Amino acid sequence: MMVHCARLQCGNMKVMCVNNSGGKSTSPFPDTPFMVQAVPPEKRACFPKKAAFQLCVSAASRELTGSLTNVEGLRFAIVVGQFNEFVTRPLLAGALGTFKKHLVKDSDIDIVWVPGSFEIPITAQAIAKSGKYHAVLCIGTVIRGETTHYDAVANAAASGVLSASLNSGVPCIFGVLTCENLEQALHRAGGKAGNKGAEAAVTAMEMASLFYHQLPTLK
Repeated sequence: MMVHCARLQCGNMKVMCVNNSGGKSTSPFPDTPFMVQAVPPEKRACFPKKAAFQLCVSAASRELTGSLTNVEGLRFAIVVGQFNEFVTRPLLAGALGTFKKHLVKDSDIDIVWVPGSFEIPITAQAIAKSGKYHAVLCIGTVIRGETTHYDAVANAAASGVLSASLNSGVPCIFGVLTCENLEQALHRAGGKAGNKGAEAAVTAMEMASLFYHQLPTLK
C-alpha cells in the first residue's frame, strides 16, 4: 500500500495531508485542489493588543468570581481530624492565620474536631446543612502505610467531602493531605511546600464570597 503525503505551508501555518488509501483520494471532491488560506494575526478574533489580552465577551455578559476583600458577614466552620494531629495542628494554624489576614472575625469561625479524616465528610455535611455557615473547611492528614487502609480512607474522604457540598449546597473545601510518607506531609504543613491549610482557607473565602455575594445576583 502506498502512502502519499503532502506538506503545505502558508505563512506560519503548516498542514500535513496523508492519503493512505492506496493512492486514491478519499476526498468527496477528488478533482478539487486542497487549499489553505491563512488569516493574518491582526485580523484574528480576540488577537491580543499591545496593552493587554482582550477576551471576546459580549457587553451583556457577566463574569462572577469570589473575593478575598468582601468577607464581611461570612461565617466559616473548620472540621479537623485529630489523627496525625502533629500535622493537622499546623494546617489549622495556617488556615486561622489566613482568615485573620483577610479580616475574618474570630467570632465568625467555629472549629470542630473529629477522630480522623474518615469522619470528616459526615460532620461537614451536618454542619453545612445547619444553615449557619457559608463554607466548611475540611482539614485532615492521611499517610500511606503498609496496607490498603490508606486508599480506602483517602478515597472516602475526598468523595465524602464532595458529596457534602453537593448534598448541602454549601461549599465544603477539601484540605485533607494524602501523602506517601510523613516527610511529604510535614513539607505541606508549613514546610518547604507551603501550608495547604492556608491555601484551603483562601479557597473557602473565595467560594463563600461567590455563593453569598455573587451567585444570588443571577436572574
